Amino acid sequence: MATPSPSPVHPVLRKSAAPPAALDLLAKARSGLAEAARLTRPNERYATAHLSALRTAAAVLAARGRPEPVGPRRRPRIRSAWEVLPELAPELAEWSALFASGAARRARAEAGIADAASARDADDLLRAASMFLRLVERMLAVRVSAQTPPQSPAQTLPQPRPERPDAG
Repeated sequence: MATPSPSPVHPVLRKSAAPPAALDLLAKARSGLAEAARLTRPNERYATAHLSALRTAAAVLAARGRPEPVGPRRRPRIRSAWEVLPELAPELAEWSALFASGAARRARAEAGIADAASARDADDLLRAASMFLRLVERMLAVRVSAQTPPQSPAQTLPQPRPERPDAG
């Protein structure tokens, strides 16, 4: 039996396209998601997951951002990351709208207002923020380190059923 010939194409390790500030923000977002998954109170889980999404958006802004031109007599108005993100990364406009719509709820949750976020709200936001983070890491060509905290059982994908041997 002949052995297959080696491929003429050699894998090239890609260096991350993200600057150090973006990498730091992504690491903090990843850590925040792991913390949010451990929290039991919905308000805390919601606020922590939303903050992680905000850090993820900030990483995109750090990687792609450019300063706004400022006239000699005008100060630039302050805008949220959710307003700026679609301008610098139009492919993330829907994600930006999703997280912008949850900003008021996050503020209520952080203020300790009872029932600002239900358990389902918190779980849904945690899943969305996790998907957003993975998408941005791929977009910025970030290699996730081996030190990434393990996913919680709720975040792991179901495994295929084992095949059953044919009877007979």
